[in-house]
Amino acid sequence: MNVKTVHKKNGVKARRCAVALAAAWCCVPGWAQVTTNTVSETPPASATPNPGTDDAGVGQMPVVVITATRGSKAVDKIPGAVSVITRKELDEQLGVAEDLSAVLAAQIPGYAPSTQKLSSAGESMRGRAALILFDGIPQSNPLRAGSREGYFADPLLIERIEVVSGPSAVQGLGATGGIINYISRTPRKEGTTHTIDAKFSTQGHSDDATLKTSYLLEHKKDAFDALVYVGGLQSGVGVDGDGRRLGLETTQGDLQDSSGHDAFVKLGWRVTPSQRLQASYNHFSVAGGGDWTRVDGDRATGLTTSAQKGGSVLGEPPRNDVRTSALEWTHADLAGGMASVQLYKQDFRSLYGAGNFANFQDASIAPVGTLVDQSDIVADKKGLRASWVRPDLGLTGLEFTGGLDWLADTSKQRLALTDRDWVPPLQFQSLAPFAQLEYEFGDFTLRGGLRHEHAELEVDTYNTLAAYGSREVRGGKRSFDQQVKNLGLVWRFAPGWSSFASYNEGFGLPDVGLVLRAVNVDDRSVEDLAALEPILTENKEVGLTWQHKLGSFTTSIYESSSDLSGQVRINATTGIGSVVRVPVRVRGFEFGGELRPAPDWTVTANYARIRGMTATAEGQPLDVALSSRYQGPDKIVLATRWAFAPGMSARLQASHYASRHVNAGRTVGTANLEEHFNGYTVADALFSWKTSVGDWSMGVQNLFDRQYIGYYAQARPSGTDSDYFAGRGRTYTVSWRRSF
Repeated sequence: MNVKTVHKKNGVKARRCAVALAAAWCCVPGWAQVTTNTVSETPPASATPNPGTDDAGVGQMPVVVITATRGSKAVDKIPGAVSVITRKELDEQLGVAEDLSAVLAAQIPGYAPSTQKLSSAGESMRGRAALILFDGIPQSNPLRAGSREGYFADPLLIERIEVVSGPSAVQGLGATGGIINYISRTPRKEGTTHTIDAKFSTQGHSDDATLKTSYLLEHKKDAFDALVYVGGLQSGVGVDGDGRRLGLETTQGDLQDSSGHDAFVKLGWRVTPSQRLQASYNHFSVAGGGDWTRVDGDRATGLTTSAQKGGSVLGEPPRNDVRTSALEWTHADLAGGMASVQLYKQDFRSLYGAGNFANFQDASIAPVGTLVDQSDIVADKKGLRASWVRPDLGLTGLEFTGGLDWLADTSKQRLALTDRDWVPPLQFQSLAPFAQLEYEFGDFTLRGGLRHEHAELEVDTYNTLAAYGSREVRGGKRSFDQQVKNLGLVWRFAPGWSSFASYNEGFGLPDVGLVLRAVNVDDRSVEDLAALEPILTENKEVGLTWQHKLGSFTTSIYESSSDLSGQVRINATTGIGSVVRVPVRVRGFEFGGELRPAPDWTVTANYARIRGMTATAEGQPLDVALSSRYQGPDKIVLATRWAFAPGMSARLQASHYASRHVNAGRTVGTANLEEHFNGYTVADALFSWKTSVGDWSMGVQNLFDRQYIGYYAQARPSGTDSDYFAGRGRTYTVSWRRSF
């Protein structure tokens, strides 16, 4: 974890003061995991040298710069929990399993375990939802979140992932749990480079193989650069540690028995020495094959859900189809500052599996119990993001960041086979000006700002489905105005040591679609539904960090609270979720560290402890533990890397998820709140070597072939025999890459 910081010696006394300050706070932050080989996406003229080059200087800690704060900013000046996952770390993790959620779970302490499915339900971050961005473009769907927003691009497109843990006032709507910003590759080297990538995974069983191939073109000459990527993936159906076929999530979607492709192009042109234009387009698609069907398990006896080849598949298989385009202009010296304007558009469609579900029945169409239908979420977004960063604004060390975000979102949820609206068309617009001030004086950096969120939601009069009584709900407009604040301080109190304390607010909406589709009483209007009130999350943090050439660590505590959350509770009879507006408080402790005892050895560790509480109803005490949908288990991830020969290395990683038993005997109406998770430990290994014909790696997922049940599949109180999913057994992955 390489960070360049300028410190003055304040002695042992100052160090003790900082530790005492951290202990005195009973609330918050996360940790700032800082990794190497990281530069800003679009560096200004005075960009920081790339870590690992001679420019960084001998024995110095290179500066690591991120862009998720709306400007290129060194992480040691950010009063908050910041993590950067580099391309090298991505290659090591993806060499074991082609799963970005698993990468986040391994690298980010507060991120819950991967479900290993197309649906990310249960993959929370610090007990809340994170705002997902791709090159700054929102991928999350604030109006009807279907837990599919995490699949929008091929992992090989990603240069790095920037993660800001905890609510954020900088990026806006939806960042109540944090920000995950995926940054696409940008050509850095003069000339033309072609890269061919191939990956093959198997467990040694029939029809279990996964094959991925891709081609990447990077070109840079004078003022022009271009990146073109095409890739495809075909996945079979694997087995668990007992050799039993893994279960298929035929409703929410699965990555098994699927095929996917991605086509991406990004063109850049340096118009003047200080100005750059950039255009990009990405089309990502993943779809189920429909060649396998689900075989229900038995939770009572411990028999896991499985799959069999063939059988009748209702409707069309689940799929995701995402198209994202953007045009960006940057100016490195506009009125003495760095300016950026980005226009973007995203078309998102997510089709779910078909079934004769209770909520889809309508006696006017077919006899109750026989009507088959499937849900289809459509969300089209367009927007503008503009910012200007001006250092030394009238005073040395004073930096101003200001800008404006605009978002227009049109979303709906339809039933594809009968052409009915489950969620009516939602017209949403958000306009948010923001301003940040940062003042650096000596060993201190003080940062604070304000964002004004103005949003409008418009819905026409509509009728609910027959299962809700075919009730007419009067349309109308809802307006939301909210001031969102942040304030933080970083103190670099001794060489290699720093501490931070901060207060951040995050603004979000409940799942509007879930609220509107579930109206089941007469005489209701969009304008008077209290359940549509926005969510304001307050986050307090404090952290202590040590950075040195030999290693680093960060330890932190945090507390986030909201008077009105948007908790989803599942009806035990129908299996359909509804939104409950109750307060939530989350407290947690996180640790992340890295040690380099020798030039060839690296040891890393991260640990997270989360305790989230909520209430059974508004006005009731906070005496109910958060469900597995929102809170992951306590976990510890340990890894070691050994570069045992030139061009050769080995990596071993173990992840332990602690058992969690909460809410014994608690129910609310038909919703069961009791949860049981017995915990598990899995280990992965990766061997990498470079040759004259390309770079090779051999990854082994679940090295000891451990039989285990996934966290969300095991703990969720609404679980049935159809979603009792085991985790993947031992899997071998061979990867090859060659650039020329």
